[in-house]
Amino acid sequence: MKVILFGATGMVGQGVLRECLLDEGVTEVLSVGRSCSGISDGKAKEILQKDLYDLTGVEDQLRGFDACFFCLGVSSSGMKEAEYRRVTYDLTVNIATTLVRLNPAMTFIYVSGAGTNAKSRQMWARVKGKTENALLGVGFEGAYMFRPGYIQPLHGIESKTKLYQRIYDVMTPFYPVMVKLMRRWVISTEELGRAMIQVSRDGAPKHVLETADLVKIVEGS
Repeated sequence: MKVILFGATGMVGQGVLRECLLDEGVTEVLSVGRSCSGISDGKAKEILQKDLYDLTGVEDQLRGFDACFFCLGVSSSGMKEAEYRRVTYDLTVNIATTLVRLNPAMTFIYVSGAGTNAKSRQMWARVKGKTENALLGVGFEGAYMFRPGYIQPLHGIESKTKLYQRIYDVMTPFYPVMVKLMRRWVISTEELGRAMIQVSRDGAPKHVLETADLVKIVEGS
């Protein structure tokens, strides 16, 4: 399986990239982004693209892939809805539209988040919900929306947002307890990456997957 990964330098993307490199069934993983992932591996390739809104110049390099794992995202903190929509809805749907034209049989997996709802009063949840709805109608052979709740970074992976990383540092000792008491709400970067690979291979019973669904997929694999 050949995979395109957007957001490889973010916390979720780092975890997904790690699992792709470890999985023998993934023969190639192409990271596309504005900054270098810093990963040196035989099956890892990279495209540095400053303008992700225009992939015209690299389209030939995006053909022949089986799956896209879209982990690219920004915090809505301090952003107005129009600005957040541009970097969440517009960018994601634009990339998806390009990829489905180049790879009609591709499976597209989008990481949104728990609480996503196109009718929500919360701006971020509303925009991500509309993004999910648009992606489900783009025309991919398989499209899945991942809605993880609390994500625990493992294997030295850190969030680029300092405040979030401080929270993870505090919560790390309690993660085993959280798994026992709140399993349906918590997942690790390792499990999230494994779930993406599993779903891209075998599909899933529904197209919108909450944390509990993702955990079930991983634990049943």
